[in-house]
Amino acid sequence: MPETMRAIRLTGPATLDELTPTEVPVPGPGPGQVRIQVKAFGVNESEVTSRKGESDADFSYPRVLGIEAVGVVDAVGAGVDLTPGQKVATMMGGLGRSIDGSYAEYTVIDAANAIPFTTNLDWDVVGALPEMLQTAHGSLTAGLRLEAGQTVLIHGGTSTVGLTAIAIARQLGATVIATTRNPDRFDILTYAGADHALRDDESLADSIRAIAPDGVDAALELVGATALPGTLSLIRPGGTVCFVGALNGQWTIPDFSPFIIPKGVRLTSYGGDAQDLPADALDRYLRAIEAGTIKIVVAGTYNGLDNLAEAHRDLESGHRPGKHVVMLANTRTPSVVDR
Repeated sequence: MPETMRAIRLTGPATLDELTPTEVPVPGPGPGQVRIQVKAFGVNESEVTSRKGESDADFSYPRVLGIEAVGVVDAVGAGVDLTPGQKVATMMGGLGRSIDGSYAEYTVIDAANAIPFTTNLDWDVVGALPEMLQTAHGSLTAGLRLEAGQTVLIHGGTSTVGLTAIAIARQLGATVIATTRNPDRFDILTYAGADHALRDDESLADSIRAIAPDGVDAALELVGATALPGTLSLIRPGGTVCFVGALNGQWTIPDFSPFIIPKGVRLTSYGGDAQDLPADALDRYLRAIEAGTIKIVVAGTYNGLDNLAEAHRDLESGHRPGKHVVMLANTRTPSVVDR
């Protein structure tokens, strides 16, 4: 085992040009911990925020960024029953924020946050899954308690979580309405599984009422807190809105009044952690992806830590919907590709 590894370790806010690998000590697992040899990881908006020095107080420098990873167990601490060589996924649990994360060849996590899995899918596909799959699964099942036969609105459908939520909701047997501000992206919404792709403009409410005259059963709010009043107005009595994200950067409503919530409509939120995606659920989704009944949208794949800055740049540009995945393993994909 080498004493050092390559990692992207930041000592303060950094520009894209400063996302360069350095040699750092290989971490060792303590009791109840597992060390993962990282094979791939997705790049997330929160990591861009952290790189710019704009994160909340739970983030601190110096830090190896990266809130999710897939790879193989490399070493375990006392009291851990995982086996070296076993494939695992991980996300959250302070990863890349209060503890060093996945922008490295190895990372150490609490064993409770390691989700074992088996699959023959390529690492670039599996690497796209942990964070967006956990968030979409948790928000639909815990946040909305979505059931077959219901109609759900995914407000902000071309986000990574939105696209994944479309696929999962469709598999659950729901009718899916998904929105985008760009009509050129209707095809990607229908590819993911949306029954109805709608433009998010001043005619959205009328378009939704034409589909669901009495209101939709449920909605995921991914656009932002300031969009909540409009989304709440589209829900039938007894229906539920789950606030999940803020693509517009608005996480709060100034001078919030509970009376923006219509009579009989429920408002929930979802944050979640690794435990919200149990191994049996992950296995179920992996089998569905293998069978082609769940479509995962990968915007681009990037070979190695040396190309991480390009992944950040492409994510910030917003030109390609889907997940941006960095691979640290030999796979069939040698460089950036469009999906």
